[in-house]
Amino acid sequence: MKKLMLVCACLLAATAIAGCGSDDSTTASSMETTTQTTTTQTTTTQTTTTDTTTTAAGKPTVVNIVVVNAAPQGGIVRQTVNKGDRVVLVVKSDVADEIHLHGYDLSRDVMAGGTARLPFTATLPGRFEVELESRGVQIADLTVNG
Repeated sequence: MKKLMLVCACLLAATAIAGCGSDDSTTASSMETTTQTTTTQTTTTQTTTTDTTTTAAGKPTVVNIVVVNAAPQGGIVRQTVNKGDRVVLVVKSDVADEIHLHGYDLSRDVMAGGTARLPFTATLPGRFEVELESRGVQIADLTVNG
């Protein structure tokens, strides 16, 4: 009896599977279908806004030096800054010369009665002399804490 039931179950399963197949006798005209594909393209625009705020810490340290009769007025100007600080040497001079920041090897010409600006970032720690290069006269002493 168990064998008979097993055989019947197998026949039933085989019949069900056979019924799921397709009929190849279908005509071509009955198989025609129209497929339409629509592609939509979406463009996304991203806007980035950057706010720049200048704080007191972001402003450069300005070192004012006044040269009178080829010498720094009031004596050698001494300034201390930190490594990474932005610095601007501003030299007003009554004589024409080259302003030279030793160690950084930066220089600017200044005309007699003119002003020269020498901006830089303090990247090298140490003590650096600023001088009237042609005259060999020290006008400032800059210390950069590292």
